[in-house]
Amino acid sequence: MDATDMDVEVNEQHNRIIPDTSSSSKRFALKNSIQTNFGDDYVFQIVPKEDWTTMAVSLSSNSVKLYSPVTGQFVGECCRGQHSDSINHILFSGNILHSCSSDGTLRAWDTRSYQQVSCLNAGPSQEIFSFSFGGSGDNLLAAGCKSQILFWDWRNKKQVACLEESHMDDVTQVHFVPNEKNKLISASIDGLICTYDTSGEINDDDHLESVINVGTSIGKVGLFGGTYEKLWCLTHIETLSIWDLKESRVDANFEDARSLASNSWSLDHVDYFVDCHYSAVDERLWVIGGTNGGSLGYFPVGYAEGMRSILSPEAVLHGGHGVVVRSVLPSPTMRSVMNNKKQNQNQNQTEGIFGWTGGEDGRLCCWLSDNSSDINQSWISTSLVEKHPKNRKKKRHQPY
Repeated sequence: MDATDMDVEVNEQHNRIIPDTSSSSKRFALKNSIQTNFGDDYVFQIVPKEDWTTMAVSLSSNSVKLYSPVTGQFVGECCRGQHSDSINHILFSGNILHSCSSDGTLRAWDTRSYQQVSCLNAGPSQEIFSFSFGGSGDNLLAAGCKSQILFWDWRNKKQVACLEESHMDDVTQVHFVPNEKNKLISASIDGLICTYDTSGEINDDDHLESVINVGTSIGKVGLFGGTYEKLWCLTHIETLSIWDLKESRVDANFEDARSLASNSWSLDHVDYFVDCHYSAVDERLWVIGGTNGGSLGYFPVGYAEGMRSILSPEAVLHGGHGVVVRSVLPSPTMRSVMNNKKQNQNQNQTEGIFGWTGGEDGRLCCWLSDNSSDINQSWISTSLVEKHPKNRKKKRHQPY
């Protein structure tokens, strides 16, 4: 059977509608399920092309598979054998897919030919956990490594700077601010979030603008707000905090985030947080919490005027995974699905699709509104990818 063939299998359990955990929760059903067939290996991250024609899925086999987010069709593979250690972050830029790894390299792949087109090396015994493109001319590539931030000029692939005094432990996140291309945010295992001005000749002494001390190991951060003045932060002990970047001030600290989320629905205790999602149109932030049994909830976060709350989930995804979910990819029409609004003409191909999830069961799941389709089947493929015999030790977090 070719890699593009699909076995269709009726699975009533996977097509059941989620329990109504609250009157405000939207119902979602599993309509498309792809078993990536890696045995003990699992899905790390799912990222889309900007036009939503392709999604890339990084796997613990140190490879990246490409699928159609509309049909679930397998379309190709990158990074097969080139990365010798875990892939920590992937990102599309047009037709080019970028990947960084604990093997100390950052590679670029042309997704039309699935061939590598460039490779940057951070040096011996180095690891790269995150990267971001920015700078005044969009020519800078920043990479978070072992207590360092490395910079390359992407045009000539030459390293132009190294910041090594701001952090004392692995830099898990780097993000250029979208509306201030010279401003870079970094976050680390050491609990610090740093802001830099990358204009001119970059160095530790003159370009560090501010430091926020979260107080514990940081797993993931994201920028949001009308001018990206806010930052959400998820830590490795599953706490959530909201910060004002301009004032370097905490707006809300949810040390009991899991308990607050757990108390707001009738499913199992929330064991971990996968990500946060922000809607600029609604000016609303959700934290996405999950159970060890694979259920997910989109919990609205309230933090205005000194009040803090994690409310009942507005969406619950239940019955697709049986283990920890590692990545959530919301569709571009997620807000329309949540609000039952009509999609625009150029979004018709994703009508009804809420998004995709990937977990430690090696499964990709596509979620749709229960009234968006009359398909009563799960699509399960047993041959989209090859099974790799080598088992790898699981890590709940990357890099830890």
